[in-house]
Order: sequence, then C-alpha cells, then structure tokens
Amino acid sequence: MAKATAAPPVDYTVEFPYTRSLGPVVGAFLTGLRDQKFVGAKAGDRVLVPPVEHDPDTGKALDGELVEVGPGGVVTSWCWVGEPTVKHPLQQPFAFALVQLDGATTSMVHAVDAGSIDSMETGMRVKPRWKSERVGHITDLECFEPA
Repeated sequence: MAKATAAPPVDYTVEFPYTRSLGPVVGAFLTGLRDQKFVGAKAGDRVLVPPVEHDPDTGKALDGELVEVGPGGVVTSWCWVGEPTVKHPLQQPFAFALVQLDGATTSMVHAVDAGSIDSMETGMRVKPRWKSERVGHITDLECFEPA
C-alpha cells in the first residue's frame, strides 16, 4: 500500500460582501456621532444605547422614539488591553469598557484611554473624545477618557 502524502497548504480568503441600509434608527445614531451627540431608543421606561429597532426582550418593533443621552457616562465593566495590535482602536494600552451614558439604561462597548491600568476602575466617570473629522461612523468617537 502506498503512503499518503499531505497536500500543500492553500491560503483562502473568505468574504461576505454585503450592503446594509442603515434605516432611521441606526442612521440617527451614526449621524449623532458625526454631530458629537449620542442618541438612544425609548423602550418603555428604558433607553437603549446604541439604539435598536426592536425591543430586545419581546422582539416587538419599537415606535422609533429617539432621545439624546450623555455625553458623559459611567464604566460598568472593563478589560485591559496591554499590548494593542494594529487592528485595535488605540495604539497605546487601553481598556475595552461597557459605558452606560447618562440617561441610558444599557451600556455600549468602546475604548477608554485611561493612561494606565491603575487609573481604570468600574464606576469611573468618562467623557467622549471625538475625532476632529467625523463622517457618521462608530470610529467618530475616538474613545472615552476619564472625566
């Protein structure tokens, strides 16, 4: 019986190209970021940030009422990135954190430039740091920083 030989390795690129229309809710959120504002979706007595079109508890469509929140907020949870890669939003050590903006009842995830792990803590107040040129993308919010 002949001995089987391994096939040479082959590199593949898998892509999922698609276009998604933003709609009135996500579009308003990204337009708000461009304009240095945060908006959330009203869902009963809750304010969801980032805003969504359907109630996450029931799946029912929300009425589309959007309210401005923030700009400051509180860190509700975080993890430290001590050695960022080129794909990270900041090139110096930073935290990925859940930030509950003032007036919101949910948290959004984003980077916090705290300077050092010793300066980072749950419950700390943060404020947004915006890019100087904004285009309506989540990266218009460069990061949060200690307030």
